[in-house]
Amino acid sequence: MNRSLFPAVSLLLAALAAGLAGCSAASAPAAPGSPAGSGSTTTPPASAAAAGSGGSGGSGSTGYPLTVMNCGTEVTLAAPPERIVAIKSTAVETLLALGLGSKVAGAAFLDGPLPAALAADAPPLNILSDSAPSQEPVLDLEPDFIYAGWESNLSADTAGERDSLASLGIGSYVSPHACRETGKPVQKLDFEDVFAGITEAGAVFGASEAAAKLVAQQRATVEGIEPAGGGRTAFWFSSGRDTPYAGAGLGAPQMMMDTLGLQNITADVQDSWASLSWETVVAANPDVIILVDADRNTAESKKELLASHPATAGMDAVVNDRYLVLPFAAAEAGVRNAEAVADLAEQLAVLP
Repeated sequence: MNRSLFPAVSLLLAALAAGLAGCSAASAPAAPGSPAGSGSTTTPPASAAAAGSGGSGGSGSTGYPLTVMNCGTEVTLAAPPERIVAIKSTAVETLLALGLGSKVAGAAFLDGPLPAALAADAPPLNILSDSAPSQEPVLDLEPDFIYAGWESNLSADTAGERDSLASLGIGSYVSPHACRETGKPVQKLDFEDVFAGITEAGAVFGASEAAAKLVAQQRATVEGIEPAGGGRTAFWFSSGRDTPYAGAGLGAPQMMMDTLGLQNITADVQDSWASLSWETVVAANPDVIILVDADRNTAESKKELLASHPATAGMDAVVNDRYLVLPFAAAEAGVRNAEAVADLAEQLAVLP
């Protein structure tokens, strides 16, 4: 596991197991702190309370007040957030998976439809925008917290800068896997990092028991996957026409290809994503092409591009239709990865 992402999660779990005493008012709003430090850690103070979660899924208790170092910003919560604006599918789906749909006051920038398992139990979502929302519609909802999938979702041009939101009494949290702090190298992601992220989200949003159950289920899913790659090479095609944007050697695509037993043609690129040339892709002539399916850039449109492009039309994977497909939201680190890689394994097993 990448220890640098969540070095204090184990401390949180130990504190919970010890049953630290205390209490906090469930109606108190989230109270963010000021920017400080770096990394992503979760640390309840020694006097932390074992407060009720308030989650719709009966998700248990977490110690509050709770301090989280998140993408270089210190956030302190007196109690679980009650009115959350969630931006990006990774944030929305994490809250739904933790049974906290009733606390989602608004959602924005969804990358596609909800998976059936989450949609079945989810309350109707108040969709603010198909892209990153501006601050005005967000503030109109009077949230006490904003959960963002990308750091860019919290800027002067979008929902608001974190300092500015804090001055209004609005806490904020960014998916730690999306943090790109200045001067800190990207660390290679693995499933234990994803599970640590779910655990931390459970702590932040007052759903630790639900998070523990979800992690146990997803760990079992991953452990049950039979790698069907056989060492074949693969190109993870995320987007782009003139310049293909690919899954590189450190992020969720690499993590999933490792689990599948596939060799990423860009495994040596020390980043989560990479811009390639078509000449590079053709020279690699990958055995398998993994297509990210998004409303704005569908898997079918990618197939058409590859089949019509003079350089790529003759590649073995294109000629023999050796494609794997997954939704855009499942291509980023989060609660979709375990099921996504299991589905990819099934697709891989029946490729020609």
